[in-house]
Parts: sequence; structure tokens; C-alpha cells
Amino acid sequence: MIHIDSLEFSHVKHDRLFNDLGFQAEPGSITGLLGKNGAGKTSLLKLIAGILFPDKGNIQALGYQPKKRHPDFLKQVYYLPEEFYLPSTSATNYIKANSSFYPKFDHELMRSQLLDFEIPIKNSLDKLSYGQKKKFLISFALSTKCSLLILDEPTNGLDIPSKTLFRKLLAGALDENQLVLISTHQVKDVENLIDRVTILNDGKISFDQDILSISDHFQFTTLPNLDNQTLLYSERSPNGYKVILDNPGSNSQVDIELLFNAITQGIKLEGL
Repeated sequence: MIHIDSLEFSHVKHDRLFNDLGFQAEPGSITGLLGKNGAGKTSLLKLIAGILFPDKGNIQALGYQPKKRHPDFLKQVYYLPEEFYLPSTSATNYIKANSSFYPKFDHELMRSQLLDFEIPIKNSLDKLSYGQKKKFLISFALSTKCSLLILDEPTNGLDIPSKTLFRKLLAGALDENQLVLISTHQVKDVENLIDRVTILNDGKISFDQDILSISDHFQFTTLPNLDNQTLLYSERSPNGYKVILDNPGSNSQVDIELLFNAITQGIKLEGL
């Protein structure tokens, strides 16, 4: 679905952001794109969506080059940015005006999700709170049934109940032919949702593995002290030390935040 080879990109008058970046993603997964501030997560998502254009290299998404913005590509992709604008119109009018761009748009799903999120459909969208606006756009994104959904910081602005509902709705609305890319700093918000972890660091993809493989090769746990010889990474916690152990077959719950800290500090997790 997405194939990126030898990608180079830089913003005007800035140092090169990506240099020889490669990335692949296939349908049927929810991939979490993680990285430090300034690592280029949003830029990479925009390149995949065809909003930005590469300096060099090749990007293929859904069989198209996003930079050409072919109509058959655009109707299969929905990009929800972190920063957005909603016009002075009702939810009903917005849906009527924009849903026709997406052939698979599910109006019944949209109505159901607006009810779940308690969005007042008669109010002008620009008068809603930031959190309500975000919930409206999440509902619209899922209702497009696009083959590729790109969500940049989707849980920002959501309260705790809404984050829980977001995870439930996203998990329930997808099918095996869709791919979801989620860029987030709020790892805990999506930790039980994503099934693949991709880490962007120093202009390249430094880590890209599915959750099941990580869980099968390593153990994530808390220890009172650091006397374990298979210790790969550790950091202090209120209860002692949060650690990653080399323990094939452990099938432990993956601590994505701990994994991210290890990878960005240069720890090599062998065996994957």
C-alpha cells in the first residue's frame, strides 16, 4: 500500500529533514508513527498524503505517486491534521458538501458516531469547542471508509472518556483492507490500539516492527534492582526500574513508551 524508497526532503531554507528514508506499510494494520519533536512525523504524513512533495526518491501509495494528486488517489485517502479549520456551517451541511468526495462514505456510521460523541449537529461547527471539533473530524474520517487514513495527533484535545471512545470506534470501524497511520506523542492513548510501531529518528526510520514480534522477543517489566544479565534497557520508575529483557517467547505486554526511549537512545534490539 505504501512504499517509500531513498526519500530526501527538506523545507525551504532548512537543513535536510530526510535523507535516504525508506518505509513500507501494508493494509490491515494500525501503525503508530513515533518520533521526537522536530523529527518530521507531520512532514512524512504530508508527503504520503501528497500535500508536500519530495526533493528526491520515490513514494508510492495505493499504487499512485501522491505528488501527482490523481483524483482516484485522493478519494481513497483522508488526512486529519493536528491543526485544522472548520467553516461556519452546521455538521449536516458540512457532511452534505464533503461526503461526496469519498465514494465509500458511510452516512449511518457518521450519524452513529456523532451520537456517541454527543456532537450537536445543528450548531455551527466553528462555534464548537476544540475537543468537539476534533471528535467531529474523527467521526468524518472514519466514515469515509478510505483505504488510507492518516491521523496526526488524533487524541489531542480529547478528554479521558472521549479518548476511550475514540479507541473503541477506531477499532470497530476498520476492515482488513484499510491502513491507518497515527502520529502521536500521546503513546498511552493508543498503546492498546496500534499493532505496528514505526520510529522516526535522525532523518530515517530507525525501528519498524509489529507488536506481536516485539512481544514475542522481549519482556517489558518492572524490577526492584538491576541484577538481571539479560537486561537490554532500563530507566527509573516509582517502583524500581522499568526494563526491557531479552526473553524470546515471553509474549509480554509491550510498553511502547519504554521501547521508544530505548530506540531513540541508540539501543539496538537484536533478534527482530
